[in-house]
Amino acid sequence: MNFLNLALCGALSGCANGLFGAGGGLVAVMMLKRFLDTKAAHATSLILTMPMSIISSIFYSVKGNIDFKTALLLIPFGLVGATLGTKLLLKISSKILKKLFLVQYTL
Repeated sequence: MNFLNLALCGALSGCANGLFGAGGGLVAVMMLKRFLDTKAAHATSLILTMPMSIISSIFYSVKGNIDFKTALLLIPFGLVGATLGTKLLLKISSKILKKLFLVQYTL
């Protein structure tokens, strides 16, 4: 993967993440799958979206756009879901993962 592809992937993912609220992972997976195997693309997108989500959250927080009460109620359930999703990713085949991603992307 050359620098231009990396820059484009990062910029488009960051823009989608800020605009859609963590939608940058979808963009990153689609772009990274051209250069990495399916599971590596999904895992790499997670580490990519973490700092983007932090920056976006800071900007939204400064503008008063975050409902922290709701967020704090959702976080524990999100962590459980992330744990289950990670364990599932490690067990399923890349073929099934591609199908699940397509279904999730179309929703």
